[in-house]
Amino acid sequence: MSKLNVAILASGRGSNFQAILNEIKAGRCNAEVKVLITDNPEAKAIDIAKQNNISFEIVERKNFEKRSEMDDKIKEILDSYKTELVVLAGYMRIIKGKLLLESYKNRIINIHPSLLPLFPGENAQKQAFNSGAKVSGLTIHFVDETLDGGPIIYQEKVDISDCKSAEETADKILKHEHKAYAKVIDLFSRGSYIIEDHKAVFIKKT
Repeated sequence: MSKLNVAILASGRGSNFQAILNEIKAGRCNAEVKVLITDNPEAKAIDIAKQNNISFEIVERKNFEKRSEMDDKIKEILDSYKTELVVLAGYMRIIKGKLLLESYKNRIINIHPSLLPLFPGENAQKQAFNSGAKVSGLTIHFVDETLDGGPIIYQEKVDISDCKSAEETADKILKHEHKAYAKVIDLFSRGSYIIEDHKAVFIKKT
């Protein structure tokens, strides 16, 4: 089975990026990361790309007059690497470019540290902890023009009842993210998804 061509978009430390690479190397994720795209020239994710001989591209907002032009440049890079799946791994910008969203419809995925629609947006783990929730979790979803509102692919509950801080909550959820993201990426190499009632339904290749 041919490996899935993946592009990673990340803005920071790249822990999910590294976790995905670990699962690929362990043979549990049938994918190949072709390129890292980042909006942050200081992102530690760049070091991960260098250590693994993965190409990287820096696309900074300040270099574009319009926000949509930045997303158009990202699409150009994705096209050049024949990207099959775009994986947001701590990418801190909302994708708004119509051309990018339409060209890669149902091929851009994001992981969010809550059980959406609960606690969308930033600081989801802190929101969950401050609310007194005993259970939170993670959601992997398609990216569309909404904020964390695209069709849900996968959700996993995480017991946070024993967490003493928002930071502890975040760390506990992150450990589950590191395994879940690679599993979902692997599925994309083995089939496809259709959208039913705003949820993604997996169809295995025959």
